[in-house]
Amino acid sequence: MLLEPSNTGKARQLLNETMALVLAGGRGSRLKQLTDSRAKPAVHFGGKFRIIDFVLSNCVNSGIRRIGVVTQYKSHSLLRHLQSGWSFMRNQMNEFIDLLPAQQRVDEVHWYRGTADAVYQNLDIIREHKPRYILVLAGDHIYKMDYASLLLDHMRLGGKVTVGCIEVPRSEASAFGVMGVDGDRKINTFVEKPADPPAMPDKPEMSLASMGIYVFDAEYLYQLLEEDIQDECSHHDFGMNVIPKVVQQGVAYAHPFGLSCVGCSEGSRPYWRDVGTVDSFWEANMDLASVVPELDVYDQHWPIWTSRSMMPPAKFVQDRNGQHGMTINSLFSGGTIVSGSFITSSVLFTNVRVHSFCTLDQTVIFPGVEVGAGCRLRRVVVDKGCVLPDGLVVGENADEDARRFYRSEQGIVLVTRDMLERL
Repeated sequence: MLLEPSNTGKARQLLNETMALVLAGGRGSRLKQLTDSRAKPAVHFGGKFRIIDFVLSNCVNSGIRRIGVVTQYKSHSLLRHLQSGWSFMRNQMNEFIDLLPAQQRVDEVHWYRGTADAVYQNLDIIREHKPRYILVLAGDHIYKMDYASLLLDHMRLGGKVTVGCIEVPRSEASAFGVMGVDGDRKINTFVEKPADPPAMPDKPEMSLASMGIYVFDAEYLYQLLEEDIQDECSHHDFGMNVIPKVVQQGVAYAHPFGLSCVGCSEGSRPYWRDVGTVDSFWEANMDLASVVPELDVYDQHWPIWTSRSMMPPAKFVQDRNGQHGMTINSLFSGGTIVSGSFITSSVLFTNVRVHSFCTLDQTVIFPGVEVGAGCRLRRVVVDKGCVLPDGLVVGENADEDARRFYRSEQGIVLVTRDMLERL
């Protein structure tokens, strides 16, 4: 959504008065072994990115240059990525990405107990920057959004809190906070992860779900968090405690994602993915390998920023018999070498080596993987640094796959180094 010229000045002022807080401390246990050694926001995605790159790119592209990243679970990989790929902010120009890991301070005895507590424990740092608005963002979703449009909408609506929302099938809505709104978009009901999600009045098969995106008036947020921390019955979570309280006070409004989605065409469903399971993660990567992906990562007007490793171009050579391979609808990142193999509908990250006579179909191969000669992989996700032995076959025998590796309900197989060592 492009801003009208008359709104440009207002948006610039709002952006200068806003601080973004990216909540990136979650494990994402439904991603199974992919998050054994890294937080969910640090998981590799799309051939060269990390999941957190999308929300951070939304901030930078929107014009928000004061960002705090709140971390907790196994954050080393995430912190290393942020230091190598997101260190271009200049403090001299009042722009920064501040890393806020969980720490037990002198007057506090807890690590982060919930999303609201994670913000509360950093209030002293936040207050130093004197923001007028605080934008709270989940760091583990894939989407492109203009936060300037969201902030303008927050100002126009006149509430204390604005919640980004999206329509989802009712059958999937139990994984989200679900809200009801009136004709003015004021939120009148909010239920976190309901077993029986309420439907939208005019769309019985759909529910209106929270995206984990909140704009708060800063002073109001400080007050809410001070009250929440005193409540011994609270889980200190935005979705479970803070937002329902705001809704009861009648000062929360909904912001439909379609009003600020970047790159979605008229009549199409805005692209937003919670890649929280192995199946959804694989599907989102497969979309990028399709002929016309729903998510455009080639848009130069809204680039996805990430760590820029100095890699040589991807290379395709003959197999050891001098025969050529074939590649169809696939992504290959720098440093990857493929020798005379057949690769279809796949995503290969940096520094992947595929030896001769391999067949890869609908695979996601993380950085630094070596695929031995004659391997056959179908509907497989291979974790970073794996060395697949010659002739390994995965994705053709469900029972054999389940015995050796992790196999999802939809038949996607996850292969890790620990699993390979047990073969």
